[in-house]
Amino acid sequence: MNIGKTGQILLADIGGTNARFALSRSELGQELGQGDQSGPIDYVKVADFPTVREAIADVLARRAGGEQPRRAVLAVAGPVTNNRCVMTNSPWVIDGNELQPALGFDSVHVLNDFEVVAWSLPALQPADLIPLGGGDGLPGEPLLVVGPGTGFGVSCLVQRHGARLAVVTEAGHATLPAENEREERVIARLRRRLGHVSIERGALSGSGLQNLYEALAEVDGAQVPHRDAAGITKAALEGSCPVSRATLEMFCAILGSVAGNLAVTFGARGGVYVAGGIVPRFPEFLTASAFRPRFEAKGRFQDYLRNIPTRLVIKPDASFVGLKMFADHNVD
Repeated sequence: MNIGKTGQILLADIGGTNARFALSRSELGQELGQGDQSGPIDYVKVADFPTVREAIADVLARRAGGEQPRRAVLAVAGPVTNNRCVMTNSPWVIDGNELQPALGFDSVHVLNDFEVVAWSLPALQPADLIPLGGGDGLPGEPLLVVGPGTGFGVSCLVQRHGARLAVVTEAGHATLPAENEREERVIARLRRRLGHVSIERGALSGSGLQNLYEALAEVDGAQVPHRDAAGITKAALEGSCPVSRATLEMFCAILGSVAGNLAVTFGARGGVYVAGGIVPRFPEFLTASAFRPRFEAKGRFQDYLRNIPTRLVIKPDASFVGLKMFADHNVD
């Protein structure tokens, strides 16, 4: 375990529309995940500032109390290359190597947002999670997080010899698998429209849920109104639309299969966590769905999967837990 430097740390979770900032303090000898002294979260609209540098300067002027934070750890909703992210849905460019001297930090780390969620996993408490089946998990083994939301995020936290590494992936762009004849027919419809049917576009995202709904309606020969992901979910939970309900059931089943595939791929015997913006809206439906049976349905490896716990992350600010964990574990 690394020993943290004293001083304030700027933590940020930056999306395309909103950015959230908090100031935290790292203390010498502080145990990882313990004694979190993060302050209140400051919400900023990205459109109110032409650059992230100006947004950070504004937050520090209002919140730092005259003390210059020594370090910054920034989570961004996009791919990070060489400590830099060009945001997809905003004009901001998040470049840690430019922000460091410009704002007087000793260091600035720019991390993918799902990498940060992976860092949070060891510090999450029972109240932050809903159990979805399985055993207790093996201490020290990889922890996997999957997250259907705007896209489909996947990251794996690996610990070896006291060091931790969050593996960032583009697993959402892998090919969507079918587990039965009905899913094969749905994917065939999607293939005609999309060409390559990825996990993300075919099912496990907001747009994927909508694509799944439309393809399922075609397969069943049903006339359905246009619905976005929120509308499909609402109609499914209300029971007002059989196609919406069948769509959500298939979504949960596919999520279980994909999560199981990724668990054996990464050897995630420490546990598999479901995060993202979609699934926390229907925890009871997920629990009663085919998610867990499909997670375990791996033939000769069923016993291997049966012992892996699956949990739903319901903590709203898990990203700030992950940012703090990363800051405490990585000292420049």
